[in-house]
Amino acid sequence: MTGSRPFPNRTTAPARSARDARLLPSSIGILAFGCLALGTVGVILWPRWPEPTSDAPTLPIVIAGEVFNVPPEAIRVPLQRRAGAQARVDLVFLWPALTPPEPAGSPPADVSFLGSDRIFLTIAAETDRLPAAERLKLIYPRYVDAWPTPGPDGLTLFAFREDSPYRGEDLILNRAAPDRFLARCSRDGGGELRGVCLSERRLGAADITLRFPRDWIARWRDVANGIDRLIAQLHIPDA
Repeated sequence: MTGSRPFPNRTTAPARSARDARLLPSSIGILAFGCLALGTVGVILWPRWPEPTSDAPTLPIVIAGEVFNVPPEAIRVPLQRRAGAQARVDLVFLWPALTPPEPAGSPPADVSFLGSDRIFLTIAAETDRLPAAERLKLIYPRYVDAWPTPGPDGLTLFAFREDSPYRGEDLILNRAAPDRFLARCSRDGGGELRGVCLSERRLGAADITLRFPRDWIARWRDVANGIDRLIAQLHIPDA
């Protein structure tokens, strides 16, 4: 009938389906190859920070105008593993050797772990916080118990009150020479939770914060001497 709409060709649909079925594996293969290629390019171009090696040269790092010669394998944060001016750098050293740990044995991020063979330190630009010696005179006396107790090897221990910002901690110092040894230490907790001591030094306009296990207090003279040696081997004095 002229002008009428013809019926669809019934042989067209199966033929098209067969052709599509033949093309489908090729399309999937091309798509998979494209995804693999993009993934390979992404892996190649993805930014990486080179792993430090034990024979890598030290990095001159400037913090608050003070220059420190830092072994890259001692730096705990990969983005800090570069020379030049920085706001802070986080380091770890083996104790008592005062050498960086092997790259494969990098420490856990949680400083509260503090194995018995490592000392952690942070070097940062000076803040508006009072130096430890000034806090000893102006801040800490407000919060410690009035009666001190003897500590190991001539040290004196002041317990912080439970209603203070430092509850659960003790102030441990060489009372005759607090500039020689002064530390704020948390108490041992239950199980494997060990107490951690925090000691601070100020070098020019840079603050150096050191963390070590509380049980090192028993040999605090060795700790004080080791801290002196560690800072001396890192810091480059002004010419």
